[in-house]
Amino acid sequence: MKRRDFIRLASMAGIGASAFSWAGIARSATPAQLGTVPTNTGITGRVVVIGGGMGGATVAKYLRLWGGSGVSVTLVERETAYTSNILSNLVLNGQRTISSLQYAYSNLATRYGIKVLKGEVMAIDPVGHSVALADGSKLPYDRLVIAPGVDFDTFAGLESPTAQALVPHAWKAGPQTTQLRNMLLAMKPGEVFAMTIPAKPYRCPPGPYERACVVADWLKKNRPGSKVVILDANPGIIAEPVAFGNAFNVVHQGVVEYHPGVTINSIDATTMSLNTSIGNLKAKVINAIPPHKAGKVVVANGLANAGGRWAGVDVLTYQSTAAPGIHIIGDASATTQPKAGHIANQEAKVCADAIVRLLAGRSPDPSPITNSACYSPITSDTASWLTAVFAYDPASGTMLPVPGASGEASARSTENYKEMTKWFNTLMEDSFA
Repeated sequence: MKRRDFIRLASMAGIGASAFSWAGIARSATPAQLGTVPTNTGITGRVVVIGGGMGGATVAKYLRLWGGSGVSVTLVERETAYTSNILSNLVLNGQRTISSLQYAYSNLATRYGIKVLKGEVMAIDPVGHSVALADGSKLPYDRLVIAPGVDFDTFAGLESPTAQALVPHAWKAGPQTTQLRNMLLAMKPGEVFAMTIPAKPYRCPPGPYERACVVADWLKKNRPGSKVVILDANPGIIAEPVAFGNAFNVVHQGVVEYHPGVTINSIDATTMSLNTSIGNLKAKVINAIPPHKAGKVVVANGLANAGGRWAGVDVLTYQSTAAPGIHIIGDASATTQPKAGHIANQEAKVCADAIVRLLAGRSPDPSPITNSACYSPITSDTASWLTAVFAYDPASGTMLPVPGASGEASARSTENYKEMTKWFNTLMEDSFA
């Protein structure tokens, strides 16, 4: 059996994950399942999915593949295509374009019979089991899945759209990513690129450190004498500390200046300056990544019952602990798993499996396993990786890391960089192909 097929079956069927090698998991993603929607399952139900990102697209696809033609799936999404946050940092150094990261919903509609609606959700009625859209229409459901991703707080001083345009976070891939790329190109030798990292939890734990490396590598080659100043709200590097510690102190020594435990008091977009707990700083470019919270539809409908910022869920089904019949997956949910695209894909499959079982009058899988991998470019041709396997713990009711099945690469390498593209393509195919 091929290694990646073994990992796929393990994540779906609960095979003991402790036998996996770190490198094996990191180099694998669930292979794309392309198949015909079955017609003889005997399972029926109406499922509405809000949000067409990694979680929403995957859950819609697998609800049809596993539930069959009797399970009607409607996907509601505001955009005509999904722009991947994964690898979007490579737009900054010119190795990727935004268009290369975009995925349409046509395959979901034509291959799997999913009804894709471009629209805006205005309200959810958990009692009447319906979703109200901006055009006045209502969608009835038997089960609702919400995958809205994240929203952001606003830094003091950046309340106006004008100020926000001058200080982009680019933590949702799209126009802001291109804008940040253009700001980087406009830098002159010797100027400063300052970036902030919010306190966890936030989307893609290694992502900000990866961005710092990509920018530092580009500045070294194209804007000598410039530097990247990192203002991290966390007490230290929270993901891949070996790889990024080496990157900051060795690979990009003299270019990266890392400051942990920093509070951002305010940002002045006019003077391009930051007021922080370690003093004031001026920069040519400020990339301020704000604190995160669940997407607006979760908060607006009273589903953010975990600290008022995230959605509490039962990880056996991802059903909301605030409202029955509503499932919340991906970055918006409050779980012990990282907020990342690979995990959203995995949560979507656990959720899809649970909904199909519930519609069939069965109990959900009592022992789900998920795995997550992430590659981090350190230079334009080397990368590191991070991986973790999580298994359900009935005592705590949470997903806990499997001992011996989580870790990071011992060193960056060109081979890791090549594997990064393979992993990305496989993962995106599994969600959108």
